[in-house]
Amino acid sequence: MMSSTGHVFYGDLRSHERVSIPFSTFMHSCKSYLGGLNAADDSSKDKGIGEEPTCSEEMCSASLENSEQLYLAQVSILNTENKERCSLEVLKEDIQEPIFLKGRPFSSINFWMSRAHMRSSTHYDPHHNLLCVVAGCKKVTLWSPSASPFLYPMPVYGEASNHSCVSIEEPDYSSYTRAKYMKEYSERVVLNCGDALFIPEGWYHQVDSDDLTIAINFWWKSRIMTEMLEHMDAYYLRRILRRLVDTEMDKIAQKNSFSHAQENNGFQPTDKALRRSEQFNLHNEVKSHDTSDKKGATDTSDKKGAPLQSLEPSTLQALYELMSLVHDSVEAVDQNNIAESASQDTSSSQSIERKKIAADDSSLLEKDPVAKIILPVEPLELRSMLLAMVHTFPRTLEGLVLNILGPTGAEILTRKFDEMDQQTTTEEQTEFYKTFYTAFDDQYAAMDALLNRKELFSFQVFQSVLDQYLRVHVDRPS
Repeated sequence: MMSSTGHVFYGDLRSHERVSIPFSTFMHSCKSYLGGLNAADDSSKDKGIGEEPTCSEEMCSASLENSEQLYLAQVSILNTENKERCSLEVLKEDIQEPIFLKGRPFSSINFWMSRAHMRSSTHYDPHHNLLCVVAGCKKVTLWSPSASPFLYPMPVYGEASNHSCVSIEEPDYSSYTRAKYMKEYSERVVLNCGDALFIPEGWYHQVDSDDLTIAINFWWKSRIMTEMLEHMDAYYLRRILRRLVDTEMDKIAQKNSFSHAQENNGFQPTDKALRRSEQFNLHNEVKSHDTSDKKGATDTSDKKGAPLQSLEPSTLQALYELMSLVHDSVEAVDQNNIAESASQDTSSSQSIERKKIAADDSSLLEKDPVAKIILPVEPLELRSMLLAMVHTFPRTLEGLVLNILGPTGAEILTRKFDEMDQQTTTEEQTEFYKTFYTAFDDQYAAMDALLNRKELFSFQVFQSVLDQYLRVHVDRPS
């Protein structure tokens, strides 16, 4: 392999080309570089250079004079997929298979030799790999597949899709901002003569080789790749994307929960919360109107509910903030007189909302005020608050779920439901949901609203996952 980038060998074909020379010629060049030959030997060694269309005699001769530009890389001793490429098959009898690899169906066994110090770019291989150093020294830096976002792999449709975009010599952190953290996720191993390193399939690695370093490596397919039949590719892709989306959703919820737990540690009622008590008094005055407005509504005073007085101060504050959101929204609609036009084009507005979500890369939580309010509330406290709303402000609860709740809020709310279920009995769960849905004239509309917005949230996270795992080589402009 002849590099156009000095002693650094990048996987992209634009930075190197394959040249053909006799093995003996390369060996002579190594001895020459180490000072083992005299000037006469130096002048004679170039005569054995092969004549390939891609490499003139002058080109190869010039490359041999520059020891940093040549690397005997991945020359096959065994290649089950292409036997014609086994240039060094004659060495197979000299290779002893490691005992723990006996019976493995090798894809290939390869010979590697550097004449001078060289570096390979960061990349992963689609096989399990056992790297064995015969002479010299290699320093290997490793990253697990989960570090992929920090390494910015090249596009999946590219010729070198298994290589990182980040330069190992002069990384451009302005273009690849996450790359400045890549060292924190790496492990470094030094291999001397007689050492071997197992590099699992999909693990990124970057290798530095000292002068005159020789290595043999064994590649074989992992069990999962052996058993992954081609006609199942589309199914596996869907399963993997689904798992990535679920993981990303968990990360978002957990990260925001931790952040709010810190912000609300040692909560005390604020003046703002106390001022909102005026809203509570206002709604208390219209309580009879609010409940009687429901179809088939009955007197709720005797129902088993959650009295407002029993709620924690922080839960009361959350309740007042939710009520404020709903009634501020109603007032805004009334003032602009757009309620009728908005209700006539629901499908169109949902389509626009979906496009906005896909294009917007801002914080999911910051865009959803309901999510910010309910996130720090403990599950059982939220349960008490919702029951209090059912019995005291059912119309407000209905407006909240049907009109105000956003995608992130729907995801957080349903996760809170799951946490409630884990802390209550089956009978309590049944009673809660039965009571909760009595606040809605159309219970199916409420369920649809929750499910549709959860799907919007999943769609948004899906776009983020695609961007992170398939297009991380280009930072999306803010």
